[in-house]
Amino acid sequence: MNLENLESWGIDLLEIIVFMLALQVIIIVMLIIVNIRYSRMKKRYSGFMRGKDGKSMEASILSKFAEVDKNIKLTHENSKDIKDIRRQMRGHYQKIGIVKYDAFIEMGGNLSFALTLLDQEDTGVIINVMHSREGCYTYVKEIIRGESYIELAEEESESLEKAIFQDEYVKTP
Repeated sequence: MNLENLESWGIDLLEIIVFMLALQVIIIVMLIIVNIRYSRMKKRYSGFMRGKDGKSMEASILSKFAEVDKNIKLTHENSKDIKDIRRQMRGHYQKIGIVKYDAFIEMGGNLSFALTLLDQEDTGVIINVMHSREGCYTYVKEIIRGESYIELAEEESESLEKAIFQDEYVKTP
């Protein structure tokens, strides 16, 4: 190929030389960048492998995998235990409401009380203990889903509301 063919295609020899020179500069810059990265990676690898041979490295990797497997097993056991606990808690009393009051005017000290014990679904009992000079009377009323089929006294209704809405017990003066 001679210069006449290049000129017939509209390409100047100087353009080719400049293009090749720019291409070489780009290749040299890329080579420098690759060498810098390689030396950094080699330093990290040497630091990582310092004092270790292939067998000790394999043993440490296998021990880490064993730890991961153990943690996965424990996680599954914990998930199962949490599900069991939640299932068991459904039937346990979780909500409590109490109201202290004077059942009889001649008595003092708020010795009577209405205690409500409810589970997660607001089902449970109200225990009403009325204290008088002659004795102590205890009544139990069943609560199903937050409602009683027996009429509730004012203190029992208040105790039920406290349990359902989880109000804190406040001492009455």
